Amino acid sequence: MNVPVTAQQIRASARGPVNASNLNSVIVALDRYGSDFGLDRPHRVVQYLAQLMHESGDFRYDREIWGPTPAQARYDTRIDLGNTSALDGDGKKYMGRTGMQLTGKANYQAFSDWCEGKGYHPPDFVSNPDLVNSDPWEGLVPLWYWESRRLNRFADQGDIEMITKGVNGGLNGFADRVDHFVRLALVVLGLRPDAVREFQAAKGLEVDGDAGPRTRAALHTSLLALSGASTKMAAFAAAPVVEEKEVVPAAVEAGVKKKFNLLGKIAAMFGGGGFGIAAFAGFDWRALLVIIGAAVTLAIGGLLFRNWLIKAIKDVKAAVEGD
Repeated sequence: MNVPVTAQQIRASARGPVNASNLNSVIVALDRYGSDFGLDRPHRVVQYLAQLMHESGDFRYDREIWGPTPAQARYDTRIDLGNTSALDGDGKKYMGRTGMQLTGKANYQAFSDWCEGKGYHPPDFVSNPDLVNSDPWEGLVPLWYWESRRLNRFADQGDIEMITKGVNGGLNGFADRVDHFVRLALVVLGLRPDAVREFQAAKGLEVDGDAGPRTRAALHTSLLALSGASTKMAAFAAAPVVEEKEVVPAAVEAGVKKKFNLLGKIAAMFGGGGFGIAAFAGFDWRALLVIIGAAVTLAIGGLLFRNWLIKAIKDVKAAVEGD
């Protein structure tokens, strides 16, 4: 297939020098295998490459820089990565390689099994993990990451947050991943990588130069158009832009407040004028009968108002569900 994003566009969107050999491995794999994984549409490829550009430092690195740092030293016994519990050098042997940083014996084995299942007949990556940095394997590792985590579904929604979690397991470097997406998207759409204001003006958005949720949603929609995909796929799920809506309609809220205020006034007439228990001291029996009669009347009135309030609540519920 013809890769919908060119090497020239990638270099134009990068913030620094690009390693031509590493980039070529990715482009060759996309050209040969991309359509098998649905990566023949611009809106998906831009998301895919933005993640890969972050992970690889704009394709400058295809292996982990080994110190070892304290964290890297702990890799040697990371049994969760498939390494042994012994200090036998597994950490360095299965350090991160390719632009997507394949790390740990279990992942090298999983990638090998995936290749076998696809009929690609891979070499023994577990015995010789350096081989993943040869072609076509170096370009296939990111494709394996992408497919095994089913990230096209999030790319179709423009959901950079969920794509990032699928690639990274969290949101490390999220701002940089967003920046790579915006820059590459603008270039693919025929603009400069920093032409956010120009794009916003063309789309009738607030021109502030900030590629926030609305701008990213518009970029996604524009890329969908290039892909020939339905704009119904343009639901921007990461940091969605939604119209704020009142939970209770204003007219209903006003009516309920009126009822509550009336009840409060009546209750205050009986409860706020010094009718505490202590106030009964000194009253004769005739006065007490009058007060008791008033209390009974208030209790009956309270029951009536209770029914009134219940009806008001039902009115609110009906109005909200029918809005």
